Amino acid sequence: MSSRVLVVEDETHLADGLKFNLEAEGYFVQVVGDGESAIDRLLKTKEKFDAVVLDVMLPGIDGFGVASALRKAKNYVPVLMLTARGRPEDVLEGFAAGADDYLPKPFQLPIFLARLQGLLRRTGWMSSGKKDSKEKPPGQKSAASGKNAAQTSEEELFTFDGKTLDFDTLELRTATNTVQLTLMEAKLLRHLIRQNGRTVSRKSILEDVWDLREDTDTRAIDNFVVRLRRYIEDKPAKPRHLLTVRGVGYRFVS
Repeated sequence: MSSRVLVVEDETHLADGLKFNLEAEGYFVQVVGDGESAIDRLLKTKEKFDAVVLDVMLPGIDGFGVASALRKAKNYVPVLMLTARGRPEDVLEGFAAGADDYLPKPFQLPIFLARLQGLLRRTGWMSSGKKDSKEKPPGQKSAASGKNAAQTSEEELFTFDGKTLDFDTLELRTATNTVQLTLMEAKLLRHLIRQNGRTVSRKSILEDVWDLREDTDTRAIDNFVVRLRRYIEDKPAKPRHLLTVRGVGYRFVS
């Protein structure tokens, strides 16, 4: 079955070009020209798409607003943002809004297709992971390595303090709740967890998680950490796992 892609782009020539090339690759493509129409298709009529190609500079509700609305409604369709605004601050704002990947204009078609295919693979992994999780209890996938922390060799699951991070399905599971993470939230947590107990600098996060190598306002990272603390900490104002190292960065302690 062909993957269904919604293109949200108000520049007609670009929207038509994307539709033509995506259909040539075998995708089923629908196009809308503004944020309100995208929200209507995705949230009101609840049409099913495998990915959304979302321009930032839209009339009415912009791309950041569309991505935020989707995530607030617990719609986690993969979102590839397109924008002429390529500043690092704009990239981080896109990720904070819930985008899964970000591509500055102008871009080369092969790079665009590769980015989109990567997001569609994520959809496949999530579907497979959720199916497997119904067939096999989470505890059977994770080998314990200590009383409070456990991690599989494949790094699919990480368990700490009664919580389980599933990097296949992008879920944080507790005894009473399941939180769906965005891809960037999961990438940041994985990066910190891999350095369990060691300090990770903001520079490392910018370069290794978001692939940004320019000076930028690191408050966006701090905002991500505040949100992650709401997910993983029993008392976010007094964190025990995601700690601030003043003037340097952060440290995860399982």
